Amino acid sequence: MTTTLAPPAPIRKAAVGALGLLALSTGALESVVSPTIPLLERELDMSQSEGALLSIVLLITGALITPLAGKFGDRYGGKRVLIRLMAVVAVGGTVSALAPNLPVLLLGQVLQGAMVGALPLSFIVVRKHLLPGESKVAIGVVSGLFVGGGMVGMLSAGPVAEELSRHWMFALPTIAVIGATLLVNRLMPDDPPGGPDDAGIDWPGLLLLSGTLVTLMLVLALAPEAASQPLVLGTLVVLLAVFVTAWVSVERRAASPVIDLRMLVRPAIWKACVLTFVICLGTSMAVYLVPQLLDERGDGYGFSAGATEIGFFLLPGAVTATLAGPLGGIGDRRFGSRAVVSTGVVMMAVSLVFLASVHTEVWHLVIGKALIALANGLCVTAMMTSTATDVDAKDTGIATSLILVSRVLGYAVGGQLGGALLTAATPSGSEVAAESAYVTGFVIAGVVTSLALFVTRTMPKGVKE
Repeated sequence: MTTTLAPPAPIRKAAVGALGLLALSTGALESVVSPTIPLLERELDMSQSEGALLSIVLLITGALITPLAGKFGDRYGGKRVLIRLMAVVAVGGTVSALAPNLPVLLLGQVLQGAMVGALPLSFIVVRKHLLPGESKVAIGVVSGLFVGGGMVGMLSAGPVAEELSRHWMFALPTIAVIGATLLVNRLMPDDPPGGPDDAGIDWPGLLLLSGTLVTLMLVLALAPEAASQPLVLGTLVVLLAVFVTAWVSVERRAASPVIDLRMLVRPAIWKACVLTFVICLGTSMAVYLVPQLLDERGDGYGFSAGATEIGFFLLPGAVTATLAGPLGGIGDRRFGSRAVVSTGVVMMAVSLVFLASVHTEVWHLVIGKALIALANGLCVTAMMTSTATDVDAKDTGIATSLILVSRVLGYAVGGQLGGALLTAATPSGSEVAAESAYVTGFVIAGVVTSLALFVTRTMPKGVKE
């Protein structure tokens, strides 16, 4: 005997706005650690290796939680899972805010990693309540505010930690997350579950994926020290290959895999994942290198800027990143995803090459970083909106979670590569990296980003008549 589910109630702009506020606050909470690693190392007496571990814990747990969140949202209803996930995030933010030492802070970051799963759940809710054209714009708004929130977190974390304390840089966005979650719970109508709930959880696949991600981050972190620790690095590379092989084997046989590899066979999905990874890799190198260059104190390069000054210089990038989401959604609706992504890729590649060639004035970095943030937001939003609206409604969470995992991996790899370049170019006993390292980093990022054009040219236009 089957039960016919009533159609979901339409949602008002206020409900979409509440989802946007939630995306903004979670994006801010996600990004406060990265710009304050040196400060945390001093206050918590952390080594550089412990600082590297702290910087990747949230990314790893986010990459693990995201596909599960999408799967559960498709199965049980997006709003229901979203509210419960945000409760975990609120606990994690509170633990991080009160943490007296590194182990407690790591625990808080592990719990906060659940926030990355909020985006696919938001897309599930929007997709179920809005028409396709409206849902593209709404998804663009939510995606853009998440990106903008990340920039707000990066801008504000340093000044808040210096003027108040490190505790408040976690507490303030956590309070915002709690408030936005209450608004979503009040304004957003329930959406019906979309499938059976008896498939179970792929625990072996989840554990193997955890091992794969942790090992990958360790390989990237140790790459600059390969000459001094070749055996350790070689062992980790072999272990990474073993984890990947075992994970693929388990996922292909699992009844309900953590990441449905069959979904990646679809051209639209694997192209979107490749594009998102490449674009976020290029973006993250710029996100890492630009603040470092603003802070640099080299002979004839760098600007010796403090945390508050750097935040001010990066503000235009935060504004353009926030605007990119709605613009990307509207552009995808009017011109198609291929046009939006191609435009964003060209804009980003040109901006990166510009920074490699000209970086003698602060405004060079400000303009270049703002254009990169705009291009990244356009590309990722177009990928997200086209993927979320092109698959069956029951697969929205799974498909968009694959894009988000690609985003997380791209940011992690790009940031580690940027750090490796600066580490390798810093002479022993010095704290100043060679200018050539920055030039090389921007050029590599620009070349890698431009390779995305080979993929975009094979994409369908994606314009719905």
